[in-house]
Amino acid sequence: MTVQFRLLGDVEAYAHGRQIAIGYAQLRCVLAALLVEANHAVPVDQLVDRVWGDRRLPRNPRAAVQHSITLLRGALAPAEGVTITWKPTGYLLTVAPDMVDLHRFRQLVEDGRAAEDDTQAAALFEQALKLWCGEPFAGLTTPWLESSRATLTRHRDAVRLDLTDVRLRRGLHAVLLPDLSAWAEKNPLDERLACQLMLALYRSGRPAEALDHYRRTRFRLADELGTDPSAPLRRLHEQILAADPALTAPTVRFGARTTVVPHQLPAPPRRFTGRTRELADLDALPAPEDAQDVVVSVIGGIGGIGKTWLALHWAHRHLDRFPDGQLYVNLRGFDPAGQPVSAASAVRGVLDALGVAPAAVPLDPDAQVGLYRSLVAGKRMLLFLDNAADSAQVAPLLPGGPTCTVLITSRRHLSGLIAAHGARSLNLGRLTDDEAHRLLVLHLGEHRQAAEPGVATRLLTCCAGLPLAISIVAARATLNPDFSLSVLADELRDQSGVLDALDTGDDLVSLRTVFSWSYRALSPEAAAVFGALGLAPGTDIGLPAIASLTALPTAHVRACLRELEQAHLVDQHAPGRYRMHDLVRLYAGERARHGRSTAAETAALRRLVDFYVHTAFAAERVLDSHREPIGIGTPAAGCVPCGFEDDTAAMAWLTAEFPNLLAAQKLAAERDLHAAVWRLAWALDTFFRRRGKYHDAVTAWRAGVASAERSRDSSDHTLARRRLGDACAGMGLHSEAQWHLHQALEVSEQTGDVPGQAHAHYLLACLWEAQGDDRRALEHATPALRLFQGLDMPVLEGWAHTQVGWHQAHTGLYRKARAHCEAALSLAHRHRDRELLATTLDSLGYLAHNTGRRSQALDYYRQALDLLRELSHAYHEADTLERLGHTHHALGHHDMAHATWHEAHGLYEAQQRVDDADRVRRRLRSLHRERRATTGS
Repeated sequence: MTVQFRLLGDVEAYAHGRQIAIGYAQLRCVLAALLVEANHAVPVDQLVDRVWGDRRLPRNPRAAVQHSITLLRGALAPAEGVTITWKPTGYLLTVAPDMVDLHRFRQLVEDGRAAEDDTQAAALFEQALKLWCGEPFAGLTTPWLESSRATLTRHRDAVRLDLTDVRLRRGLHAVLLPDLSAWAEKNPLDERLACQLMLALYRSGRPAEALDHYRRTRFRLADELGTDPSAPLRRLHEQILAADPALTAPTVRFGARTTVVPHQLPAPPRRFTGRTRELADLDALPAPEDAQDVVVSVIGGIGGIGKTWLALHWAHRHLDRFPDGQLYVNLRGFDPAGQPVSAASAVRGVLDALGVAPAAVPLDPDAQVGLYRSLVAGKRMLLFLDNAADSAQVAPLLPGGPTCTVLITSRRHLSGLIAAHGARSLNLGRLTDDEAHRLLVLHLGEHRQAAEPGVATRLLTCCAGLPLAISIVAARATLNPDFSLSVLADELRDQSGVLDALDTGDDLVSLRTVFSWSYRALSPEAAAVFGALGLAPGTDIGLPAIASLTALPTAHVRACLRELEQAHLVDQHAPGRYRMHDLVRLYAGERARHGRSTAAETAALRRLVDFYVHTAFAAERVLDSHREPIGIGTPAAGCVPCGFEDDTAAMAWLTAEFPNLLAAQKLAAERDLHAAVWRLAWALDTFFRRRGKYHDAVTAWRAGVASAERSRDSSDHTLARRRLGDACAGMGLHSEAQWHLHQALEVSEQTGDVPGQAHAHYLLACLWEAQGDDRRALEHATPALRLFQGLDMPVLEGWAHTQVGWHQAHTGLYRKARAHCEAALSLAHRHRDRELLATTLDSLGYLAHNTGRRSQALDYYRQALDLLRELSHAYHEADTLERLGHTHHALGHHDMAHATWHEAHGLYEAQQRVDDADRVRRRLRSLHRERRATTGS
């Protein structure tokens, strides 16, 4: 907008980004009175009343108004499209409503309240509240302005409450809690605010504090107003007392991840029977509040025996024991598709589930375990570790205190846990004949079983008392309701002698027979898809990936998957995403290798790897369209990669497929598809950075470097080496990062690779910046800029300009720094790179602050914050907020400095940036002392 008027703070006017000098206070009062009624005539008498009120009137009020209007017209001459005209009903200021912050605020609020979903509503409310730069009409005082100020402030507070409701519905209670507590302390009689604070406390695992706040609010209402709490407040109180499941919060990402109450348990088994003794043993476990040590139970038994089935059934029956949440980790101890989950990876996953921002995860694995145990200390939680390989895999995941309960399932006897941690062992045998019979009846129905009473025994003989086998047999029978059960039993018996046991030393012949029987009942097309799924790496697989793996049309694949679901051979655990029980997957892989040639298997896996490479590449091009692309060739015949419309879709796909992308990279390395290995790492770079997954980035790029070394093109190897160096820098491995980046620089200089030299210098500057050495950073940023200027890479030139400017500013070279930042700003605007624009505006804010142009610094910082929030770049948002607080403080805006630092502190704490949070906390304390000294209190 070329013209802007501000009323929500100081009364100000801007034209083409430059402030218009309005003049003395009376003239600003006239402008405010006209702007509040923009595009409506204001009678002269009203103007007199609003501008002078009960103060001494001028000798000729109408003449004074006319004189003020004349001065205003002259002042507003640069404001194109803005006029003040006389009408028979008064003076009319004509302006586009969105040029006045007050009217834009009202429109955004109206749109937010009419929004179709919470995401849109939150964005609109946030935009509206960002328009507030202080109290309305700051510094001006008349009765009308005071009344309008109070009305607008109440309106703003109502919008804040609306936004809080939306954020609570989105599960952002942990982020809201600090501000809600402070706000409620200032407004103890606001019952809507009390409801919001109580709900946030309850969802943060602090129900006692929520109930205490209700008690204090009830007493305050009775003492000061003589009233009882409202119906909504009383109802929430009752829900908290009853631990109503309706109060459970969703888990939603907001910038960095926030602390949540996890509810990760898979759904309870739909049909459960028997295990009476085992359930009684579990029921006898000490409750968390009664335990002296952490309660650990190991449920053991062979595959398919129902270990997970039992644990889930018991856990869901006793959710009231674990109000602080339930964590679930599949350790994949016997996953035929790959290695068990490492203890370190499992701890990382648990930290994610507990809301720890990726950038806040310590580098040292022992420190990660310590952080995990600190987060669950004192919490009444359940930790369910499913399918453990051995005691060593589990031990780091055990909590440190007695309030947590641990359930572990494993096919092995975890004697180490029993000896070292006093774990209770519960070994499952097969279902008794009666239990197996009841389970089959639950599947088939009493009527069908009673029609052929002897056949059920024949069917169950082949199932060996294994719940998994019984479920598959029942699924086969259910799919053919008109078949006689005796026909199915004969068919199963005829095939039972063909197969061997799955686990050496265990009598599992019947289980494999059941798999074989289900497989042979499939259509040829579904059987082919089933076998192909047994070859795929990763924990699950999406429909488009299956289509490429099988080289079949998507509609055809979907029909085959429906057939496999009906046979209980695959599970669609999320829309369009499929997984198999590990024993079923093992059998599927055997069938695939039995029924196809090595060449066919290789071709199928090549199509799958190509799908992941090309689709990840497409996602990366959406996320960072200015990045210089690599060549990735064409996908194999039959592979159909996906495309993406926007950042949101690209990030959603990368998030869902991330474990599979890493598994595909590993598969590519094993199959000597070396180009795919480093190309996959390249395609994940922006995702790694935005999510702070530097641990994974280092792993991926170490594999990428090893594969790129086999390339005939030295530039591939140099690129991989640079990216590994950058990943190491992000993880804090500065020495290793420096070695890789210098190696890449040396090779680029030897081969005359000028872009490679520029990139290496740029990343070395970033590395020295991370270590706080501006002089060394400039030694690399300066040649990086010079090299990028000689290449047709304008966006990278812009990044180099802002990098040089930032380090020059920190060494006091302000004039030179401003020239570089303004050059970067121009390039960012020209090429529409929002992240570059935000970074440069932040640098210009720092420069303006340090050269005495504090008002301009405020504007730069606010623009940078708007962009960072659009990009969900919470990490850099916190830094910019901290710098903005310094500018407010320097200008004497102590309330704004406090609010800004308080917000920065909240983000730092959410990201667990302990040193940064402590620094800002000290600033807040110092500011508090200053304010007390000023007021004399």
